[in-house]
Amino acid sequence: MITRSEMFESLLAADPSFRPQWLEFLAEWDDEREKPFYIVLGDYARHLIERVADGKTQEFGAIFEAVESWHVEGDHYVREAATTGLLEGIQNLLRWRDKNKSVCRVSVSDFEQWLGYETKKHWNDLYRFWDDKNTQD
Repeated sequence: MITRSEMFESLLAADPSFRPQWLEFLAEWDDEREKPFYIVLGDYARHLIERVADGKTQEFGAIFEAVESWHVEGDHYVREAATTGLLEGIQNLLRWRDKNKSVCRVSVSDFEQWLGYETKKHWNDLYRFWDDKNTQD
């Protein structure tokens, strides 16, 4: 079982380009026993969007294999962080850009080719949740 203290090992192995931001995050939160990983997952969502925009997706297969392992092998915290931290972060950033008519060369469909079976289920569940919520408002 993957725990919160182990979850970033596979991600950083798959995507070393995020290591400088990761080290900055660790330094900033050094005094905290339990790091607020949701914050760094939001940063990572932005990082991934920028990489797609720049066409730097070579490692995305390995990156999303790590995310899939979080969903399949992670403890409760890891599974929730994968969905509401990373996947929802990506979707929200891209929706915000669309809603505010920002110029963005990236869409949510650009990510779907790398999503594993479990990750894709959570990705779609997030869409259904927010679509249902928006139709109720």
